[in-house]
Amino acid sequence: MTTTSSHEIWMRRCLQLAQHGELMAAPNPVVGAVLVAEGRIIGEGWHRKCGEPHAEVNAFAAVRPADRHLIPEATLYVSLEPCAHYGRTPPCAELIIRKGVRRVVVGCVDPFARVAGRGIEMLRQAGIEVVVGVLREACLALNKRFICQHALHRPFITLKWAASADGFLDRIRPADEEPSRLSSPLSKLRVHKLRALHGAILVGHRTFVMDRPHLRTHYWPGNSPLRCVLGSVGEEALAAGFEAFADIDTLLATLTERGIQGLFVEGGERTLQSFIERDLWDEAWQECTPVLLGDGVPVPTMPRQYRAQDEMHYGARYKHWVSPILASHYVDFS
Repeated sequence: MTTTSSHEIWMRRCLQLAQHGELMAAPNPVVGAVLVAEGRIIGEGWHRKCGEPHAEVNAFAAVRPADRHLIPEATLYVSLEPCAHYGRTPPCAELIIRKGVRRVVVGCVDPFARVAGRGIEMLRQAGIEVVVGVLREACLALNKRFICQHALHRPFITLKWAASADGFLDRIRPADEEPSRLSSPLSKLRVHKLRALHGAILVGHRTFVMDRPHLRTHYWPGNSPLRCVLGSVGEEALAAGFEAFADIDTLLATLTERGIQGLFVEGGERTLQSFIERDLWDEAWQECTPVLLGDGVPVPTMPRQYRAQDEMHYGARYKHWVSPILASHYVDFS
């Protein structure tokens, strides 16, 4: 008999596998799949790249000839509900039915309108036992950008800034002076990873004029995000490869229309605060540094009702806020 704890063990492996697709799967979700029979993994896979086979297909393909007779007795673990529609690839639910596995354990439901429980229903109609919701929160978090696009119809919005020990983003300075250096070389690695995980990155007009930021992903693999700036900055921004937007609404509408699932906001205090005041954010990261500035540009003010968690990443300390807005739109089917 398979217990809840063993379900969780195999689902954690699905989550590990899914993370391999973080940089290449978009706009598709990241998914991991594991086939288990006789208490061991006989096949596993993940969705490697948009347009290529899904995780379930790769898991079945990985089964050795000597183990193929075990498939009808196997349990398939998959972090996201199997698709039930024809897109760039055929429906995974149909493949699972043809393979004849006896049980499918699903981490979370796919919010995409053409799936949204249909994959689970197809499997149950075919007589396959389906268990839904194992490590649900972790599976949802893994695809938060994909889910946000389909549930809230806007990009997942991440705010990030580095703060001095006395609560400032930068000192007051003229445009011809270099900005205060708060981040460490190691924390820059994490910033560049976050950039690579978002399809677009934003700064405000003042940050662009004062800092002339590059906003690339030099220190992490993956594509650099679309570089955006709020406000009119003239031909200089366009020549530098930025796209200018008059306001936040126009920016978000354009990114949504283009299918960009994540927006990383690295602007100054005014830009960050404008997103916070409109409740247009899903998570926020404040890198806490030991530097003292004495005076300068204050850090943004987060809503008091949201409590920050202290976390360590790449040797740097962060305050991490998570908005409950997206979680309130999660769908669930049992």
